[in-house]
Amino acid sequence: MRRGLRFVPLALLAATLLELVVFVVVGRAIGFGAALLVVFAVSLLGLVLLRREGMRAWRGFKASAQAGQPPGRQVTDGLVGLLGALLLAMPGLLSGLVGVSLLVPPVRRLARNGVQRAAERRVSSMVAGDLFGPRRVRVRRGAPQQPQQPVAEPTVVDGGRAIEGEIVEPGRS
Repeated sequence: MRRGLRFVPLALLAATLLELVVFVVVGRAIGFGAALLVVFAVSLLGLVLLRREGMRAWRGFKASAQAGQPPGRQVTDGLVGLLGALLLAMPGLLSGLVGVSLLVPPVRRLARNGVQRAAERRVSSMVAGDLFGPRRVRVRRGAPQQPQQPVAEPTVVDGGRAIEGEIVEPGRS
């Protein structure tokens, strides 16, 4: 079992308690009936957006597949949108706030890029290329360094100027 997974139940308990505390604070400020109405309205909005984001994700995936483009960008964007809508659909004020923030374009773009980087680290470079297409890399000319531990340091090539290109694995064209 992965080390981080053992904290999931504790994190869920903490999130639930935090949601409850926020609900009580908001309930005292605006009244419990009004707070309950807000939670209900936000959840209803989340359900509507869940359907819309699901259809949007499917259309994006289908369009990229038909155009012969890598679908990874549309898939990750769709996953972030679906997560935002799902958090809105869940009853709770904090989860609704996080869900709304994931639907705001700049935050959504940041989250999508984070999901893409995490996916690229967990799959082979060939699968990542198939999902997300060719990526830009920086290569620098110079003596290769022998790191004592894996480091994402570029090798210096061509006097330090950036060279644009794509990574092509042997046997693929």
